[in-house]
Amino acid sequence: MDKLSYIILLLDFYRNLLTDKQRDIMSRHYEEDMSLAEIAEEFGISRQAVHDIIKRSEKALFDYENELGLVDRFLKQKQELLKIKGLLSKYTDNEDIKLSLDILNKLLDI
Repeated sequence: MDKLSYIILLLDFYRNLLTDKQRDIMSRHYEEDMSLAEIAEEFGISRQAVHDIIKRSEKALFDYENELGLVDRFLKQKQELLKIKGLLSKYTDNEDIKLSLDILNKLLDI
């Protein structure tokens, strides 16, 4: 997984542990793809201040993940669910298995 996708996933899990300002800046930079200059102008701060907030926020997100491991656990569970789906996909003539596959697809957001 690339760094951008990983940070967005970290934000999904740990966003509420950041300050309001960190949350807003991280969201604008990573989810709305705003540049440092655009964010700086919107918040009335320097580009360097935006950069520093992003770096501190990234460190905080990585620290939360190192301590709690929620994203790692989520990704491992997703891989296991995909394996189960692959195994069940061979038996689509059974109604219970079709229902199970529908549930798996919902869990996997497919």
